[in-house]
Amino acid sequence: QVQVVESGGGLVQAGGSLRLSCVVSGSIFSINAMGWYRQAPGKQRELVATITSGGRTNYANSVKGRFTISRDNAKNTVYLQMNSLKPEDTAVYYCNSEVTPTMMGIPYDYWGQGTRITVSS
Repeated sequence: QVQVVESGGGLVQAGGSLRLSCVVSGSIFSINAMGWYRQAPGKQRELVATITSGGRTNYANSVKGRFTISRDNAKNTVYLQMNSLKPEDTAVYYCNSEVTPTMMGIPYDYWGQGTRITVSS
């Protein structure tokens, strides 16, 4: 069993900053890619940023230069530093982790329950 738990959401004014954290625990042999996705009201879930186990990152164009994804492999944790927040960043943010549970296991995507961010204008 694998658990994915996000933290760090909340209410912030436009221009402000927040830092999200996501801890993955449980039956873990290795963690491959980790990432953050978001879903705004009435919209589909979209990619925000991803990071490979080797540290290669990928960002949505809408957050490039404002958000930074990082990870601590020793702690099975991924972070999202969000600066210069805009009202359009308002959404529920979900952590995703591709976990291989055992040495001979198959990688599987696990999702957290989400953390809400509201950016007021």
